[in-house]
Amino acid sequence: MTSNSRIHLNVFVPTTGHHEASWLHPDTQPERLTDIGYYRETAAIAERGTFDSLFLADQLALGRSVKHVAQGKLEPLTLLSALAGATERIGLIATASTTYSEPYNLARQFASLDHISGGRAGWNIVTSWSAEAAGNFGLSQRNSHSDRYRRATEYVEVVRKLWDSWEDDARLHDRSSGLYADVGRIHAIDHEGEEFRVRGPLDLPRPPQGHPVLVQAGSSDEGRGFAARYAEAIFTAQQHLSDAQAFYADVKRRAVGFGRDPGGIKILPGLSPILGSTEAEARAREEELNDLTIPAVGLKHLSQRFDGFDFTGFPLDEPIPAEAFPRPATVQGAQSRSQVILDIVDRERPTLRGLLRRLAGGRGHKVLAGTPAAIADHIQLWVEQGAADGFNIMPATVPAGLADFVDEVVPILRKRGLFRTDYAGRTLRDHYGLVRPASRYARSA
Repeated sequence: MTSNSRIHLNVFVPTTGHHEASWLHPDTQPERLTDIGYYRETAAIAERGTFDSLFLADQLALGRSVKHVAQGKLEPLTLLSALAGATERIGLIATASTTYSEPYNLARQFASLDHISGGRAGWNIVTSWSAEAAGNFGLSQRNSHSDRYRRATEYVEVVRKLWDSWEDDARLHDRSSGLYADVGRIHAIDHEGEEFRVRGPLDLPRPPQGHPVLVQAGSSDEGRGFAARYAEAIFTAQQHLSDAQAFYADVKRRAVGFGRDPGGIKILPGLSPILGSTEAEARAREEELNDLTIPAVGLKHLSQRFDGFDFTGFPLDEPIPAEAFPRPATVQGAQSRSQVILDIVDRERPTLRGLLRRLAGGRGHKVLAGTPAAIADHIQLWVEQGAADGFNIMPATVPAGLADFVDEVVPILRKRGLFRTDYAGRTLRDHYGLVRPASRYARSA
């Protein structure tokens, strides 16, 4: 396939890998986390695999586990601006918070990245659930879950208005008359709302894509509503086909309620593949990584998912009762991820140590150890059964795990006619098959 790919693949680039103990594995290079060359090499592997996009997360705070987990990665927008010059086609998606930034600055940063990359930028919209981040921005505590989404809704509206504030043909470049721009086609947005007052217009022309692609990762009820209203790609976490099908159908249904074409939303569950030439070899690689984990690290990560709840009083080698967990609806952080974890506890009844090992590889995203054909089968099944439009690939180790996927799984998907053999377009919207939005200020013909 060279034009329309049935399956979309994004790579979620972490530090040394998505397994929390990845930096301890000899396949990784923790000493290079601030080396631009490391990320150029990783991006080159993903682009060789004709991935739709490359995604960088952001947390705005140093994690609690820095003593035992490799951290200290570069700021996403800065890093992607550098990678734009080292890549040609792959989309570049950066996480940026609506809680600890202002719409005008963010709108111009992403518009700049879109210009720099020739139309390959995407914005992963987050509301920053980390309690540690609040203290870095002068707050004694984080805002509530609902307050964060209320602010995010107005924030996105302002940003989209700013991206539209220059009509596509506002620049004239008319040297003979001395006219650079038609000021009648550059608009103040004059936004006044509960959270923001922004005059506009933006101080640079409209992005090549009209709007950089909007990405979102929340799966709570509020998160789903927000995604159905705005998102064009959704990064989500489901462990089981039936749960993924329900999420997929629900978001697409909600999108119709907002007057949107559900085909304009690409749903990409997280998948952390661990490959082996046989299933036994793949399982052994997974166990090798799990054996490197430090329980204290896993306990801190689990605590974070449940608003700081202390799990240290529970025996590591006994099942932890589901009723001991705080209810996800009361969690003011990442509600959807806490629900995924509680579902694992309900269904599998693991010991606490088993749960920590279970979460070490994907933090609630699906970890799948198997042969390349088995990984390809899983991807194909979920797409064909209405559970996904593709996947957010989360290699357990980087760069080795990503290279394995590109060299061993991608060729199978291509042979089955499920994935492109080359890029057909140049923009991230092209890759996802998304329409370029018109400026709301454009004059009708």
